[in-house]
Amino acid sequence: MILTYYPLLIFIAPLIAGLVTLFFGGVLGKKVHQIGAAGQALSLGVSLQHFYKVIAHGPERINLDLFSFAASGIFHFGFYFDRLSSLLMVHITLISTLIYIFSNRYMQQDRNYTWFLSLLSLTTFVLLCMISSSNLLMLFFFWQLLSWFLCLLSYHYSHLPTVRGAFRTFVMQRIGDVAFLMGILLAYELYGTFDFVQLFDRAAQIKTSFSIWPAGGIEMSGATAVTFLIFIGAMSKSAQFPLHMWLPDSLYAPTPVHALLHAGIINAGGFLLNRLAPLYGLSSSTLHFVFATGVLTALLGAGMMLTQNDIKKTLGYSTIGQMGYMIMECGLGAFSLAIFHLIAHGLFKGTTFLNCGHVIHATRQEPRHPLKDNSAGAIEFSFLTWLTGFITTLILPLIILLAAHGVLSLPLRNAQGVVIFLFFSWVTSSQAIMTLYRLQAVASRKVAALMLLTLLLVVLTYLLAAQAFTYFLYPDLGAVVSYFQAAALPAWLFDVIVETTALAVILNWVFIYARSHGQSLHMPAWVRGLEDRAYLFFMNRLYLDALAFKLRTLLSRFFIRLDKTWLFPIVTIFIAAAWLFMFSGKDWLDQITGPEAILFLGTALMVPLFPFQGIYLTVLSRLPGYFSLVFGLLMPLAGMMSLARLVPQMPQSFLDGVETLALFGVFYGSIKALAQNRLNLLLAHAGTAFYAFLWWHWAVTGYLTPQAVVYTCGVTLVIGGLLLADLRLRTRYGSLDLNQLGGLIRPMPRFAVLTVLLVMAGMGLPPFGLFSGYVAMLLEPSVKLGWGLAAALMTWLVPVWYLFRLIQRLLLGPHRTDLVYEDFTPAEFVPLLAIVMVLLVLGLLPYGFFESDSLKYSYQSALELLKWDR
Repeated sequence: MILTYYPLLIFIAPLIAGLVTLFFGGVLGKKVHQIGAAGQALSLGVSLQHFYKVIAHGPERINLDLFSFAASGIFHFGFYFDRLSSLLMVHITLISTLIYIFSNRYMQQDRNYTWFLSLLSLTTFVLLCMISSSNLLMLFFFWQLLSWFLCLLSYHYSHLPTVRGAFRTFVMQRIGDVAFLMGILLAYELYGTFDFVQLFDRAAQIKTSFSIWPAGGIEMSGATAVTFLIFIGAMSKSAQFPLHMWLPDSLYAPTPVHALLHAGIINAGGFLLNRLAPLYGLSSSTLHFVFATGVLTALLGAGMMLTQNDIKKTLGYSTIGQMGYMIMECGLGAFSLAIFHLIAHGLFKGTTFLNCGHVIHATRQEPRHPLKDNSAGAIEFSFLTWLTGFITTLILPLIILLAAHGVLSLPLRNAQGVVIFLFFSWVTSSQAIMTLYRLQAVASRKVAALMLLTLLLVVLTYLLAAQAFTYFLYPDLGAVVSYFQAAALPAWLFDVIVETTALAVILNWVFIYARSHGQSLHMPAWVRGLEDRAYLFFMNRLYLDALAFKLRTLLSRFFIRLDKTWLFPIVTIFIAAAWLFMFSGKDWLDQITGPEAILFLGTALMVPLFPFQGIYLTVLSRLPGYFSLVFGLLMPLAGMMSLARLVPQMPQSFLDGVETLALFGVFYGSIKALAQNRLNLLLAHAGTAFYAFLWWHWAVTGYLTPQAVVYTCGVTLVIGGLLLADLRLRTRYGSLDLNQLGGLIRPMPRFAVLTVLLVMAGMGLPPFGLFSGYVAMLLEPSVKLGWGLAAALMTWLVPVWYLFRLIQRLLLGPHRTDLVYEDFTPAEFVPLLAIVMVLLVLGLLPYGFFESDSLKYSYQSALELLKWDR
């Protein structure tokens, strides 16, 4: 029985290594790296063994439900080992092992040496769990954690550009994740399952469509909507335009971070599309959009790469272009080719970044390294080399195209598949040959021979790799044909793309020939001016960074002005009232009794509902000492019990009105929180937004679910824990705002760790209770997709800004020299640790736990006791 679960060593080894390094790194000293290296090596060894087992015996599934009745829930925690996941596990463990060994010496001089090694091991654990997830919801669980670990790895506590880059990284990841979550909700609503096999079968059988704009008659199939939303999540992780800006900003991180990022993390989008390939094969529209996004990203990434003068920026933009290439392959239905590209790029780019790190490390030791070599000079133009490059990049690929059916045995004669493989091999070989042409110090005959060898190597590699990976990953060739047919572009469009690329290759060689002979192409002045503008455009990263900075500045000023003016709440209340009476009517006023109205008003004051949140805000921001903490904890809990009494009494029109107020509460609380500089005020307005989502869910479902109780307890504990931390800070340093007190992560490590964990819980990250409760509430059958749900998702997106900024302002940057810092004592540390542990327990309870008969009976009995007898 134990041998059945031995593949779990693949995940357990880096997890234990990371935890031991984190908690015992100071005791073990420099030997701590040996534990991490052993964990990585063990994971690699088991991955290799299990890879061969999957090849020989087929896919394997391991379920890890914590309770026997968990199977009746919507969430199953388990692993699915097929050829795709097993292959990528070998790839990830191999690269992470090499990066870990490299980091041992490279990062020894860093003050956060053990912290960095621990994060490397934990990130490897999260990556491995993500690619082997047995269902879509579990994949999303680790997808979220991967965003967070990527952000933590990028931090350098005293370097401001790194801090800003890490913030943008997580924010842009979260934007894509909101769309990903919406895609998951829609998939569950349409198909009723998260299991990959069942999801693909039901999606193929159930043909649904809905109107996305009834007035315009625009309809979309269910498969198209699901795949489109999920692809936006893939865009953010794989740095696709316009969600690519986080990658250049993260380049201040240590080189090993980028080796792991470029070799494994950024490829997550390609893996996700391959994992859901049967679903994407049902939507030609989404595949066309994927292709267009990949083409645009590849072109823009290559253009920005060519104009950079920093080696890491050049590599970073090169990765953006290569990820566009990978996504473009998926958009053309060549999913197996994308996996080949993923692995090849990961090995190449990981090695390249480690070599960059070696050069940087050597430069630290010897300032004159690398030595300058001025011996190489310009040589005369070689017609042989030029002609060889011209012929090999143009004529020979056309000859191979005619003989392709005899080389490639895949059944793609009636699709664009063969042309796709040759097209990619043609473009890749052309890039390599043009690079070889610039080797001026090599004899022309040798360069010509290398050009021919490069063409042969690249073309054969693409053909053989395409065939081998296709047979290996997708043995059902009928499915492969269907993917190519679904992704097939109109014949004229595909011809235009190939002909345009061929024309660009020809013009490049003509330009090289003319320039070598001292000639220049005669162009109008406006064309030359356009060339200069294009160069500046790409060199300045499409001016998107300047635009984002300007937009952020304007929004920040706007939010601060809104917070200070008394017109904002009045205008918001007026609009909410007009909306309420316009769409909810007035009949609900006549259908509720006086006691019910009083009970509702009292509940809205305790569990803050816009515009009745005044008492809650006053309690959290103005009560002295522990009074604010005690009442801030007790009011929502008491209000939740009162809310359960309201459920059976209120008419539907009244619930519609509450739903409207709740959505305005989400908007109002989020806007106000963004403008706060004091921690207690930030938490007060954030609580208004969080609890508004609870009211929205109550109004939509018509009852208070156990998952909503978990969510409410999670929100209360997060706000209470952060209020307690703020209270202790004010006791030490007085009433300082967030702009006056910072840099606490080094002088107050206990405080910093607990604050980060509480903020993680508040941002809805797994495995804390807010994530599980929030997702379970959204998956209620009575919650339907619509504009109301989209607005409710703001409670999951906006906290990234104000809670992340809380960490940045409070923990990072230089600390003040005029203050004497004192970390939390055990008496202060234990209560906050207990809150974190309760949040963790709430998040780890399996969803099936909420479906058990005993809990349902207990919960229904409690509601019966709280009912209001009319």
